[in-house]
Amino acid sequence: MSRRTLDSTRIRALVDGGDAVRLVTEVVREGPNGMWGRGWALLADALATCPDEFRIEIALAGLDLGDGYMSDTLAEVVLRDVPLGEHLDAVEALLSRAAGFKTHYAHDFLTRLATVWLEAGRELPGPVLGVIRRTARAAYGRVPLQDLVDPPGHPALSSGEPWADRVLADLAVLGDEWRALAAHAVTATSARPSEAWERRARRLLDAVGPEPARAAIVRWLALVGRPRSIPVRHMDDAEFDPHNAFGVRGLAWMLAFLPGHPDSARTLGTLVETALRKVPGLGPRSPLVANAAVHALSLTDGGDALAQLARLSARVTYKGTLKVLNTALDTRAAALGLSREEVEELAVPVYGLTEVGRRVERLGEAVAELTVTGTRTALTWRNAAGRPVKSPPAGVRRDHAGELAELKASAKDIGKMLAAQAERLDQQFLAERSWPYGVWRERYLDHPLVGTLGRRLIWLVDGVPYGYADGALRDVDDAPVAPAADATVRLWHPIGRDTAEVLAWRDWLERHRITQPFKQAHREIYLLTAAEENTRVYSNRYAAHVLRQHQFHALAALRGWRNRLRIMADDSHPPAVRELPRWGLRAEFWIGGVGDDYGVDTTDSGAYLRLTTDQVRFYPITAPDNHAHAAGGCAYEQGTRGDAAVGPVPLDEVPPLVLSEVMRDVDLFVGVASVGNDPTWQDGGPDGRFRDYWTSYSFGELSGTAQTRRDLLTRLVPRLAIADRCTVEGRFLHVRGDLRTYKIHLGSGNILMTPDDRYLCIVPGRAAETDDGQVFLPFEGDRVLAVILSKAVLLAGDTAIIDPTITHQIRR
Repeated sequence: MSRRTLDSTRIRALVDGGDAVRLVTEVVREGPNGMWGRGWALLADALATCPDEFRIEIALAGLDLGDGYMSDTLAEVVLRDVPLGEHLDAVEALLSRAAGFKTHYAHDFLTRLATVWLEAGRELPGPVLGVIRRTARAAYGRVPLQDLVDPPGHPALSSGEPWADRVLADLAVLGDEWRALAAHAVTATSARPSEAWERRARRLLDAVGPEPARAAIVRWLALVGRPRSIPVRHMDDAEFDPHNAFGVRGLAWMLAFLPGHPDSARTLGTLVETALRKVPGLGPRSPLVANAAVHALSLTDGGDALAQLARLSARVTYKGTLKVLNTALDTRAAALGLSREEVEELAVPVYGLTEVGRRVERLGEAVAELTVTGTRTALTWRNAAGRPVKSPPAGVRRDHAGELAELKASAKDIGKMLAAQAERLDQQFLAERSWPYGVWRERYLDHPLVGTLGRRLIWLVDGVPYGYADGALRDVDDAPVAPAADATVRLWHPIGRDTAEVLAWRDWLERHRITQPFKQAHREIYLLTAAEENTRVYSNRYAAHVLRQHQFHALAALRGWRNRLRIMADDSHPPAVRELPRWGLRAEFWIGGVGDDYGVDTTDSGAYLRLTTDQVRFYPITAPDNHAHAAGGCAYEQGTRGDAAVGPVPLDEVPPLVLSEVMRDVDLFVGVASVGNDPTWQDGGPDGRFRDYWTSYSFGELSGTAQTRRDLLTRLVPRLAIADRCTVEGRFLHVRGDLRTYKIHLGSGNILMTPDDRYLCIVPGRAAETDDGQVFLPFEGDRVLAVILSKAVLLAGDTAIIDPTITHQIRR
């Protein structure tokens, strides 16, 4: 406990001085430890004979200058004997100050203020009602403040969030039945709607009318997640108000009780994603809302809701919500008598596309064409004369506003669905799915949406690889083929295929300028190394790297791994795990937190900023979990939960496809999340501790992914406009500018300048990380490759660079 500096003499002097701000400043500086117990009592004694006005002045100053517990406790102490009913102007000012906080830890003073205000016949302002509700929701156990959460005559929702503000504004001009509907929504405090809750909700929906209810709820929920309209202290503007979150949950449920509609499904799907966006120091904004929206989708009739569930299952990584999604899809599959995989395939909507990747709509005298190219959508227009125009003609905007809005929404939805379907297809290698030829054509090759992906992949038909080009299924020599109706189709994977076959298909893709949605023909293959044959049961191929924990965590979840954030204060944690039930195996990636300086090596909430990597292992899927102490690095062991230990599976007994795909995941984790990728880390990070690692990674040996990148660049460079200035040599792409020659590392994308290998820091913008279509690439998704090409083009014309942060480095 800190040493107390405010004794009775000093407190008396501060009180007698009559300077409320100075008194509060010293009390706050003393802190909770210094004021604990005797300190507060001394202050109360010193204030015993002070006038009410001075005490109120102190409380106001405390709420202005204090921080949480100190300002709350100070207000309780100084207002304890003040007859607040005689000072309503002061009560109003105190409530206004109190409303500026997220919550109040010591909240008896808030209860007193609100009670006095209500007993005087006054209405609590919206922000005040908001802080009362937030504080009551956060309180431990039963507290008197909870009786003030829903005072008679006050709105059901708290103002301060755009969606709630819109509801409150609408309710002001709507009838009592609408206010009853909103009030009922806020009572959605359980995980699932009870039968009684649902009955009342349905009666209220009938009272306002199903279609007006749907339109209003969709309009309201579309605003959920926008930054707060009334900022408060200690609350991120992106954070959900916990009281209003129940209202969102209730409205989402109500949407499910109405007839299915594309707008309803779209709104609920977006709500899931909005609620799971992360807030620093908090995590997902509101799993409560996300889970409610998933449950609502599971109750909603029609294919649109099922499509949203299938899309979200491929995109959501938050474990709690993913579990709810999986349960919903499994339940729907069982009800239909289908497998989960079949439901996900059948659930993909066509969004009005009448052929693969194309939709044409006539709106009045204008024609709109929606096309899908790769993972991008384009909406183009022709006027009545058939001439292309940049935007919808005025007649379309005036007479066909609804159809135009639906067309734009479909274009946006297609982008989201394509990303989800590409991720789902990429996961099919380990699933080893197969389809009868007719089913495969319907669901993959000729499906209006999925066909835009399926026609860019290589498929095995009865063991023979085929691709799709020029309107037909073809072999590698471009001969069209007509497989038998009972043929079996699988996704082609390069492992185990002859090298000549793999290279021939790469040539075929380039010849037809087909960009695959993910690496297939160029997919990295990871075979056992001599070192792994010696270690037998574990691989050190990706050991001793330093990763950014939160980036790794997000990427691992996206690739189907189960991981827990490492917190410095935790007792123990398991490794990152990918379960492979199809193979009866569990892959483990051993990682541990780096550093012991809280606040430097961790976030404010104690999560490690960086991880160190160690072994990759495989275990039987039923083997006991390994655990390591949170601060003990990567010293994992079984038996910490009392189970008998089960040894790892020898690497040479792991199926080659499984080994390769797991190692590819780990290579991806290192390649994306390593601090060595950060061009601003040449100083080695905190205290220079990672300088050696940064240098070795930034310019060291190439990983499997980087080797694939090198092979591709060897083929691409001769086709570039700057080909005469570029050569691929070893680990680098050498670029000759007019001022210097540059070496771009093919793994990290970092740059050295000749002749002395001085480092050149160029931080790529977002545009540099995406394919602009100017250079043909045979696959999508390699961010580093796009950055390397962007830097090469920039540096080849180094005399034209005008950015002073770059030119200063080049010319010095």
